[in-house]
Amino acid sequence: MKFRARVTRRAFLELFIHLCSTLAKLAKLVVLRVCPDGLYFGSAGLRAVPEARVWCEVRREAFSQFRMEGASEEHDEIYLELTSGHLARALRSAGGASSVKLQLTNKRRPCLTVAAELALRTGHTRMVVHDLPVRVLPCRAWAECPQPPRLPSPDVSVHLPPLRTLRSIVERMANLSQHVLLEASRRGRMHLSIDTSAVSIRSSFENLGHPPRVQQDGAEDGDPEGMAQVRVDNRRLLHFFEAQQMNPTTALCNIRSDALLHLVLLNDDVSLEYFIPAA
Repeated sequence: MKFRARVTRRAFLELFIHLCSTLAKLAKLVVLRVCPDGLYFGSAGLRAVPEARVWCEVRREAFSQFRMEGASEEHDEIYLELTSGHLARALRSAGGASSVKLQLTNKRRPCLTVAAELALRTGHTRMVVHDLPVRVLPCRAWAECPQPPRLPSPDVSVHLPPLRTLRSIVERMANLSQHVLLEASRRGRMHLSIDTSAVSIRSSFENLGHPPRVQQDGAEDGDPEGMAQVRVDNRRLLHFFEAQQMNPTTALCNIRSDALLHLVLLNDDVSLEYFIPAA
């Protein structure tokens, strides 16, 4: 198995640093799946446990160099288990680098080596190298690893309001109630509310917009005025907003009524998805 990738675009390097920093706050232990078409990160752990999960994708085209050889011709992939905080810290130290290289190495044990080329005031450069311990997962364990999410169509999908505004609202609500109810319609309306014996609070947003929802025959589906709703743990939702550092170009909220809240952050080269089960 071999893997080597290089980042030289400053804009993408900053985005990749923000993505990995966000990931580190959402999942301590992750599985990095290296494929011919890019990198995929997923929360490690038992999938049967009803907890919040994260999934990230990074397109191969974002890298100036990308080479990999999988476990075999039949299984052309690599699965690595690693501590996300180690990767985030290594990349943060490369913030001003002219290039960063990621490579699977063997330093008495398997490592993901992060090598950053930093420019000095003298005109010279120096290399800063981090060897991050990883566990190479054998093919027999791949079935238990995080996989690309295959979700049924959401009942409602809308664009999120400004994330800073949402974070402020959820922070206040989290101090008053363990759970928050999210409701949304395809007309671009969203409500966040809590209801306790002491207080009831509701925040509303209008005209948020939504991605098109189309049936196979090309006709729009569903009642645009109908509201989908899901009640989730307030701390999990606040955790997502506190961790977010990506400044996405698109942010979506997908609701599967009384089952799942699916939050999606999109940029040109990366995406991050967060799944919070209904409480």
